Formats: sequence, C-alpha cells, structure tokens
Amino acid sequence: MKKLLLPLILLTLSSYLFAQEAPEGLFINSKGYDFKAKDQNGNEVHLRDLLKKGKVVVVFYRGQWDPYDNKYLSRLEDSLSLIKEKGATVVAITPELPENVAKTIEKTKAEFSILYDENLKFMKAYEVEYQVPENTLSRYRNTGIKLEENNGVKNGNYLPIPATYIINKDQMITYRHFDADYKKRPTVKEILKNLE
Repeated sequence: MKKLLLPLILLTLSSYLFAQEAPEGLFINSKGYDFKAKDQNGNEVHLRDLLKKGKVVVVFYRGQWDPYDNKYLSRLEDSLSLIKEKGATVVAITPELPENVAKTIEKTKAEFSILYDENLKFMKAYEVEYQVPENTLSRYRNTGIKLEENNGVKNGNYLPIPATYIINKDQMITYRHFDADYKKRPTVKEILKNLE
C-alpha cells in the first residue's frame, strides 16, 4: 500500500506544480500597459496618445469565430457615438491574425481600432492570456474552430479572458470587467456610467 501511495502523491504534486496559474487580469488602480501597434487600417495606435484626448476603453476579445465576441463588439459599435460623447476611445485587442480581424469587422461593422496582439505581448501585460487546454481544443476542432490557424504559429493556442478596462489620462485603470465565463460581458450602460 505504501509503494502505491508515494507515486500517487508525487503525481498529484507534480500536476499541481505544473498546472497553469489562472490569469487574474490587472486590477482597478493598476497602471495600464502602454501598448502601441497598427490597427486594421494601418494607423498606429498608441495608448499614451489616445489618453491625451480622454479615457480609453480597452477590450480583449477571443476571435471572429466567437458569437459572444461579435455580439459585444457590435453593441460597442452601435453605441460608439455615446462613448465618444463622453470623450473616450474604444480599442479592441485580439490574438487572431489580421486576416481574421477583417472577418471580425465584416461581422460587427466595427469602426474603432482593432489591434492584432502579435506574440501575446498586450495580453500578457494585462494578465488576461491563458493556454487553452487540449480537451477544449478538441471540442473547438470538432466544431471547425482551429485556434492554431486563426491565431497563427506565434500566438498558437492562447486566448484572452474576455476583459474590458477603462483607463484614465494618468494611465490608471478605473474600471474592469474580467470574467472567465466568456458569455458574460459588461453592458454599454455600465461602460458609459464608468466613463463619467
């Protein structure tokens, strides 16, 4: 019995030690990472420059294949004028390749900047990135979703926890919606309230 117990304990400990730590995201009053990249129109988007104009709503989304992302981005686009009236800018960030960003725009009609997060640099800085487990990847593949193709080799099988941050002129996070349940997103009303 003792011979069996020791390997079981070691196996349990090793799986615990090597398990990926769940992302927690940046918290309110944390400093937002000063990202810079080209958007879908080839325009350079630099957080520091956007903050000179007002608050920035930063949205991390999974991909054009996710109907919950498309619905949320469409709602943001539909309310973009209300967000702009508050002096704010919307920027979305995704691990999907630029050609798939084009599909997102086609599906959502988004006119705000969408940034391809090459090498997951922004997702890591905001602590939203996680590696999709093999069992979930298998389910995705069975429904025709191939993250390796959607994200490219550099970003592989990583996704962000869908998260929304509001960052103020001092580059501080004043609002966050961070939920591992990809079906839950903030309402536009909640975002507008936090832009006041």
